[in-house]
Amino acid sequence: MRSLWRVFLVFALRNLRRHPVRSGLAALGIVIGVLAIASLGILGSNLIILFSGLVADVSDTVVVSPHLAAASGDPFDPRSALATGISERDADRIARAAGANPAIPLIQTAVLMKKEREGGYVPMIVLGRSDMPLLLAVTEGSFPTGKSVLVGALLAEEFDLRAGGRIGLDGEEVRVAGILEERGMAIDINPDYAVVVTRDWYTDRRGEKDYDRVVIKVAVLDEVPAVKAAVKEQMNRQKEVVDVLDSREILELYYQTYDAISVFLLGIGLVALLVAGVSILNVMIISVTQRTREIGIMRSLGALRSEILRMFLYEALVLGLAGSLVGGLLSIGVGYAISALVAETIFAGFGTTPAGIDPAGLRAILLGIVFGIGTSVLSGIYPAWKAAHLDPIEALRYE
Repeated sequence: MRSLWRVFLVFALRNLRRHPVRSGLAALGIVIGVLAIASLGILGSNLIILFSGLVADVSDTVVVSPHLAAASGDPFDPRSALATGISERDADRIARAAGANPAIPLIQTAVLMKKEREGGYVPMIVLGRSDMPLLLAVTEGSFPTGKSVLVGALLAEEFDLRAGGRIGLDGEEVRVAGILEERGMAIDINPDYAVVVTRDWYTDRRGEKDYDRVVIKVAVLDEVPAVKAAVKEQMNRQKEVVDVLDSREILELYYQTYDAISVFLLGIGLVALLVAGVSILNVMIISVTQRTREIGIMRSLGALRSEILRMFLYEALVLGLAGSLVGGLLSIGVGYAISALVAETIFAGFGTTPAGIDPAGLRAILLGIVFGIGTSVLSGIYPAWKAAHLDPIEALRYE
């Protein structure tokens, strides 16, 4: 039995060597398909771990934003900008519903910032002076008093800003009271590339404006559902005025978006495998056609149909194994590199790094390899069946 397996393997490898370019292109399609599926799985598992860390950091947050029926309820939806703001009176009602938990109203807009000849439009976050310590931490300088402002850590690093320095905002020179601690992406605010000013500073220059959202910091995590319910009861009693989401719901929106992208990219990987399967089918059909006389000789010498079938199936299996294993090995490096890039870009403020290849990532690699091998074998079934059912007499006459 062992010698028969060796004969089958030698036969398959010899056939593949006869057409290395065609066989290599077929295997390359398998490599690309497996690489796409496995790398995506590794990226997905690392993103879930990174997002889970984000949930732990902001799980005490409830975000109240103006309701817009046309929007999805996501405060990050661009259509939410069309919604009316939250008035001072409504902000007070939200604060009463939040009870002892701090309710922090804020405005998010943009401002033209310049330092010497460099600059451009940057995000501007408007907070009450007493609310700033509830959301922010200063690593250099102090919280603003009077007409000074705060600058986010990454913005300060980019423009080489220090506490006590001066910048231009909308053409006015202002003092930098402090540099904020790097915070990274969060559910409530993202101040790393922003300028933070007080409500008084903003209204003196731009006038009164409704708030864009209210952030509630819940002291006891178990009370988050009760706080949400109280705000909805207070604000949405007659009609829906605000959308109330906690951090987990907002992250769920990210997960849903990621899932949609994952399905799309998985489809690309499967299409690559389908194309590879067609290539393998073509290679195998050509192989059967060119070996018709050889098959006739083997049949006349007593080879069974099942043996001929297995010979050609092993040829497809060798292609699938080679392409799948190479794709699986490459996906380890590619998947980790993509995860590192995403972590550096999105989660820089948390000091997080990809988890490497965890069990979920290994499952993704194995899934890709299984798909690759399965595609190859399925593509080889028809050519192998055709070879096994050739008439020996007709095959011997083939030139």
